[in-house]
Amino acid sequence: MADILIRGAGVFGLSIAWECLRRGARVVVVDPNGVAAGASGGLVGALAPHIPENWNDKKALQFDSLERAEGFWAEVAEASGADPGYARLGRVQPLADDHAVTLARARCSSAADYWQGRHGWEVVAADPDLCPSPTGLMIRDTLTARVHPRRATRALATALLARGGRIEAHEDDATGIEIEATGVAGLAALSATLGQDVGNGVKGQAALLACDLRNRPQIFADGLHIVPHADGTVAIGSTSERDYDTPEGTDAQLDALIDCARAACPALAGAEVVERWAGVRPRARSRAPMLGAHPAKPGAFIVNGGFKIGFGIAPICALLIADLVLEGVDRIPDSFRPEASFPKSGEK
Repeated sequence: MADILIRGAGVFGLSIAWECLRRGARVVVVDPNGVAAGASGGLVGALAPHIPENWNDKKALQFDSLERAEGFWAEVAEASGADPGYARLGRVQPLADDHAVTLARARCSSAADYWQGRHGWEVVAADPDLCPSPTGLMIRDTLTARVHPRRATRALATALLARGGRIEAHEDDATGIEIEATGVAGLAALSATLGQDVGNGVKGQAALLACDLRNRPQIFADGLHIVPHADGTVAIGSTSERDYDTPEGTDAQLDALIDCARAACPALAGAEVVERWAGVRPRARSRAPMLGAHPAKPGAFIVNGGFKIGFGIAPICALLIADLVLEGVDRIPDSFRPEASFPKSGEK
């Protein structure tokens, strides 16, 4: 079986390493900064689907990945002896006005079709203790799940080592088929090599509050994710900042998110903020993750651009890349290929 050299120990790199190792490959992951030192070391961990309408490759692939996630993380937990914090407890979304209610009800049938009748999307009475709603109604879906980002990446790393994989700070004698999963730095390097913008970093700020809602669903309100974790904390986030001076600094924008979270979820009103976090997430120009042959390194492969859905889509990305690299089977949709992020003629 082939030797695989993966650069990048975030959720993409580690997930691909795990999938390749499961198939018998010899795997080395190299990252000078260590496991989940970048965007994968955040707080939120929402595995949430897109709205079930205007179906496309990105939504379909994400749905497949969310379906695959339960088994994926269960295997990781068994191999590592560590809890990645996975649970599928669903999500609620308050409905602000009659127009929102009408749209939500119209999406019930499309959810039944696109989610293949296996998960629900319905309009129900709001729970005022968890998530008040101006209309008294909210959406409840049963597809949304969560992981704890740091616990999940540590569990992946432990599982890899337990099964004979290696995680190194430097390449040294590491050889094999190369897969780059290097996040923002990788997108910047590729853009420089190609002389065109194929992606960039978007800063996000998030916070962790001490509040035990571990068995309650997530809340999505006014674009804000509120994610209860099994350790008695609740993560909230995140901002999306194109312009920033301090990639890892938090500021008043996070204070505003915390205020919004407390307004959306009464249980958080007096909860202590135990951690503030900021980091830069890789966003490919196409807005879909970038998978396939590396456009600047013949014989190598690239996986990048997870942005806000990295943890949610990692299991299926790992499957597709392992199929391609180890089996020669290419099932990657065109909209996910690196070329989809190349500027079109006339664009800069």
